[in-house]
Amino acid sequence: MNPSSFPRPIWPAYPLSVLVAGLGHCYLGRLKRGASWFLLYVLALVFLSARTISGALEPGEPFVLTALQFERVAFTDVAVPLAVLIVCLLDVYLIGLAERTGASPATEPRSNGS
Repeated sequence: MNPSSFPRPIWPAYPLSVLVAGLGHCYLGRLKRGASWFLLYVLALVFLSARTISGALEPGEPFVLTALQFERVAFTDVAVPLAVLIVCLLDVYLIGLAERTGASPATEPRSNGS
């Protein structure tokens, strides 16, 4: 049997998604979906953390430096990016569940790396 005919294990997609939103989707072969999650996460970090689009484009301290100073960060600053990350992780779980049960995900077919 050809080892490439066996599907990849699902479990590495979970820590990959926690590290970078969308990376678990890319690992599972859903590149467009993974890129969409990554873009949504980056937009949530840039725009929603600055609270306004104009605030995100103003020069000043980057969000990462502000986030490292815990006394200056409010929960609302990180709530939306955290929610995006959690929903992304839930999406990876549902994709894995659909693959284990044999149901076909209706949104995007699995690519073969080409």
